Amino acid sequence: MPTTDPRWSPPQQLTPIDRLFLPLLKDERDLIFVRVSALISAVLFPIVTVVFLLEPFQVALVAVPYIGFTFLMFGGRYGLMLHATGHRPIFKREYRWMQHYIPFVLGPLLGHTPTSFEAHHMMMHHVENNMLGDQSTTLPYRRDHFPHFLHYWFRFFALSYLHIGRYLWLRGKLKTFARLMGGELVWLAMVTVAWQLNWAATTLVFIVPMLMMRWLMMAGNWAQHAFIDFQDPDSGWHNSTCLTNTRYNHKCYNDGYHIVHHLKPALHWSEMAQWYDDRHDEFRERDALVFDGIADNQMIWFLLMFKRYDKLANHVVNLRERSHEELVEMLKERVRTQQGPIPALLRWESREHMVANSRANVAA
Repeated sequence: MPTTDPRWSPPQQLTPIDRLFLPLLKDERDLIFVRVSALISAVLFPIVTVVFLLEPFQVALVAVPYIGFTFLMFGGRYGLMLHATGHRPIFKREYRWMQHYIPFVLGPLLGHTPTSFEAHHMMMHHVENNMLGDQSTTLPYRRDHFPHFLHYWFRFFALSYLHIGRYLWLRGKLKTFARLMGGELVWLAMVTVAWQLNWAATTLVFIVPMLMMRWLMMAGNWAQHAFIDFQDPDSGWHNSTCLTNTRYNHKCYNDGYHIVHHLKPALHWSEMAQWYDDRHDEFRERDALVFDGIADNQMIWFLLMFKRYDKLANHVVNLRERSHEELVEMLKERVRTQQGPIPALLRWESREHMVANSRANVAA
């Protein structure tokens, strides 16, 4: 049965903003990102302005409603827009500079520093494919063990710039390294200036969202790469998952199709559900892991931390006609098998070790 996840259909009516930006886009299907960017700007800019006019005690009073509204309304939609437009720039070459509005202007309001996503996700994670050369690999960890997740999160949160920066430097990706450092300095300068204006508002608007987003992003990556078939861990078929028939895909541009994304990183988000439907038999042959009707990757992370394999098994698309007990055992095996030592928090990996473990295997 075909999935119910979104495909593209032409808009029935164009707004003035649509008509303004449509000639600038490479693909009319990306008009949704113009609309989402406009909506975020129209809603958050006035709210942020008001927050910066408040006294610190007033900022404290509005903190929980502000964070709750901002993240529930825009957190996922923005983060996965950043992801989609990073893989497929939406503006024609002569208008490519307009692409910077998404990461540099909107990003800091929703917990993202301007250039860290590009450096980590596209220039490192997709190249290394969650193998040991990936500085955010899940392979060494037991992925239903909360202390292991805390180690994974803290190493990324506290030291990611050192590890990713060194990764880029050793592989000769010096332009990306420079963009990473430049973007972080821009963010730091902006926060420093904003702190002088209103330290409480700066904490609420920029710092708290960044802390929250770093947690949510790592929990999401952990869940996407928690179930690994170690017969072929270097394949997107066997180190990722798909989530089908879920509201999450409608809100976040089919982000649930992570197997599809790792196999076809440049595939347009609106084509992913059909790509899956057209290859259902291949998913069965490869014993790929598909969850149907589960909320999102954060829910998978939550169920893993509480070891609720029964709940997870209830959502598995049973491609191989396993019993419920067999599904539970299969999930446990894929989660609890580990490869490689857990990396030390503060120890540099040697240049030789990083190059040897890289799928790219390129020494700078």
